[in-house]
Amino acid sequence: MRRFAVLLLMIVSCVCASAQIRNRLGVGNELYLKYANGRIRQFDESNILLADSIYRFGIHKGDSRIKMLALSLELPPRFIRNDTVRVGEIVAELKSMANYNTRMREFYFLTMHDYCNMLILAGRISDAMLEARAMSSLAAGTGSNLGQMYSHRVIGLIQSYRSNAELAILNFKQAADFSTRAKEEQELPVIYNLIAREYIKLGRYDEVEHYCSMAEEFQDFYPSLRVKTLLTKVYLYDAQGKADEFDAVYKELINNPLYRSQTDRDTRLMIEICWLRSRGRLTEALAKSDSLASDKERFGQKHLIYAVGDDYLNAYRQLNGLMATKDSIYIAVQNEDMAILDAELNNARLRLEAQRLKSQQEMSIMFGFILLFMLVTVVILFSQWSLEKNLDNLRDRNRRELEARNAYRKAIDSKELENEMKTRILQNRQNKELI
Repeated sequence: MRRFAVLLLMIVSCVCASAQIRNRLGVGNELYLKYANGRIRQFDESNILLADSIYRFGIHKGDSRIKMLALSLELPPRFIRNDTVRVGEIVAELKSMANYNTRMREFYFLTMHDYCNMLILAGRISDAMLEARAMSSLAAGTGSNLGQMYSHRVIGLIQSYRSNAELAILNFKQAADFSTRAKEEQELPVIYNLIAREYIKLGRYDEVEHYCSMAEEFQDFYPSLRVKTLLTKVYLYDAQGKADEFDAVYKELINNPLYRSQTDRDTRLMIEICWLRSRGRLTEALAKSDSLASDKERFGQKHLIYAVGDDYLNAYRQLNGLMATKDSIYIAVQNEDMAILDAELNNARLRLEAQRLKSQQEMSIMFGFILLFMLVTVVILFSQWSLEKNLDNLRDRNRRELEARNAYRKAIDSKELENEMKTRILQNRQNKELI
């Protein structure tokens, strides 16, 4: 019943069964099939030409989604080539596209997860951690469960590199939880394999078998997942010392057509060394060990080879070299942690300074408004005072003019009365004379 449910889930959530991811960008199915086939062979150098043709098609169509698809395809082989300049350009362009729309942001999370994984393989742990935390911050800010899933996967891989199996498992389980919340269950088998490999380190083999079986439920729908499960079983049977089971799984693994394109050189070399050691071909295994790029893996494999051959003196010497390498890795990890902490503190200081400047600017604007308001108020009050003063002056002048007018009128009235009296006196005299 559970397998039937998984089948339904795969049919609903995936456009192409040959890819481990959905057609998140919503590009045409024919174009996506080209990308998906290239994605399965992610380290193949032919992907550079394929990515270039897809990118030019994106330019022709004026479609940033297609360009993002091409950049994601080009990144792994460029990284393996150690083409740091081009890798930097790709990452910068991907980041500039991340906020175009939700689909592109989700695809950005996927691509940055792959980039961080490559950084970890190259030993650039502090860079990977900073990118993971930046992803987590963006995911939290945009409410993206998918982004949280990928950031926790990266942090889990970093803890695995640091030999912190318990912390790695914790982060991988959180990634699985976010995968379910995001309805991205097709990512679960990859996470289950990662959890299983950490349980190998802890010697909890029942848990390893449990998570391998959970991952295998998906591999019928994603053929490329079979490689990851086989790799996990190789590590398991090697740790358990089960030579026959190891041999059977090893042969199935190396005959899988996707094995070479899905794994890096050191992984393939280590698997071959383990197989040679399990078959008792110790001289060949030692010769192969010298080609390992990682000092830690080289000392570790040689220690196991000499121990199997009962050469305890050389086994002890290799163990000393391994412990010295682990010490140097521990010191490097502490330095990386300090670098990460310093970068985060610098970012915090920059945020505080930006907040301070913003507050200062807001206070300046507020003070300017207050000053302008006070100035306008003073002008209005002064104008009102001037108007009232002018009105008082005008009233006083009008009063004086009215008083002068009244006095003038009284003077005229007095004069007229005097003239009238004189006229009457004169008339009286004339009348007397006539009598």
